[in-house]
Parts: sequence; C-alpha cells; structure tokens
Amino acid sequence: MTNDDGIDSPGLGVLARCAVERGLDVIVAAPREESSGASAALHGAEQDGRLVVEPHQAPGLPDGVTSLAVAADPALIAFVAAYGAFGPVPDVVLSGVNRGPNIGNAVLHSGTVGAALSATSLGMRSLAVSLDAEQPRHWDTAERVVDHVLGWVLGTLPGRRTLNLNVPDVPPDELRGLRQAPLATFGAAHARVAQGEDDTALVVRYEGTERSTEPESDAGLLAQGWATASLLLAPYADASVELPGFEGGFPAA
Repeated sequence: MTNDDGIDSPGLGVLARCAVERGLDVIVAAPREESSGASAALHGAEQDGRLVVEPHQAPGLPDGVTSLAVAADPALIAFVAAYGAFGPVPDVVLSGVNRGPNIGNAVLHSGTVGAALSATSLGMRSLAVSLDAEQPRHWDTAERVVDHVLGWVLGTLPGRRTLNLNVPDVPPDELRGLRQAPLATFGAAHARVAQGEDDTALVVRYEGTERSTEPESDAGLLAQGWATASLLLAPYADASVELPGFEGGFPAA
C-alpha cells in the first residue's frame, strides 16, 4: 500500500482498514515526504547506494500493520516491491486515498495513479483511489466505496489494467452511487504559461477547469455526486496499426 501524499496522510488508514477486513496481509510503504505530481518517476534518495527506509506509523492503521516511510517516489516504491523489497511480492497494490481528484487525461501526471500503473506493468493488480477535496472530511465515504470494489479488484480485474476510483467528498447517504466513466479530455487543473519579465524563465500557473463541459466523463459525474471507476491500461505495445518499417540500412553519405 502506498500513496503520493506521504506517510502521514489519513488516506492510508482508509485503504488499510478495507484490506484487513478482506483478510489481506498489509504492508504500508509510502513516501517520506509528499510526492504529488510524480507520475511514474523512479526518484529515490540513496544512502551508501541504498534506498532509505524507516519505520513510521501512518495514522489510522489497524493494529499489526507494518508501516514504512521510504525516501522515494510512489512508483519507485511499487517498482521495488515487485522485487521483494518489503517482503513477499504483493498480490495487489493499493494507492491512496489521495487528497484531491485524479480525473481526465491529467491522471498521466498523478503519483497516485503512477504507482498503481507501475504495479500493473509488473504483474500486480492495482487500485488507485482519490477523494475529491484538498482537505477531505468524508473519508468514511471513500472507505465504503473501496470496500464495495475491492473484492472485484482481487478476483475479476483484467490483466494489464488499473482501476482508478474517484469519490466525491460527501456524507455516505448523499453519495449518488458508483458509475463506470471514461476519462475527461481535461484534468483537475490546466496550466497557463507566460514569459517571465527578464525573459530567462517561464511562469506556469495551474488553474481549475470547468467540469460541466463533459457531464458523462469521470470529471462530470464526480461533480454531480457520483463515485467514478475508470479502467486504465498499463503501457503496452499496440500492434493494431501497421507502422512504416523498412529493411536494410541507409546509403553512406
């Protein structure tokens, strides 16, 4: 279990409780510091050629759950987990619960989703979960939605796919339900780039996007009070289109 908000995020406890209820043996290995926007980067702080890993109790964990702070991006944590870094190779990697949504094509940049996709590309099942608020109040709603889908992830999730789950930050009785949704063509934020005054730098500003333009997308449904589930394909070679290859080398200049 990992995230990109860091080892002190309460979202880890949400996922851990669901996993323990399912009878899973849980190991939490989360970034020592926040790694939002890390995508699938493999950055890690090394000490004498080793990745720094320290015991650190994440908040809200059930008794007996091992919890580690790792000086690395979440995708690297998932990567090394596939090689036995924290014990037996996991059957499933749970990433989140993230503070703030991971919707639309902007999931490409998400550390939460990046960790899950890295796990899937290495043969592990994975689930990425996000709650639609920077300072969430209704972690219990996310917990109930995760509990609903986790059995499906463990038993039915097709290979090469990650389930990306977004939950509105509303009380459980105000949730409209869960719907499968395509990714919006935009994300939770977009950038505006301008030249700096001295022409030596670019000024980048991130701004919120209007979600109502695609009401049947993950972004639009989330704004309407639905939890959304989107299947993401891990990277693989697409052979459905024939590319313009050739045989032989080029003539010498």
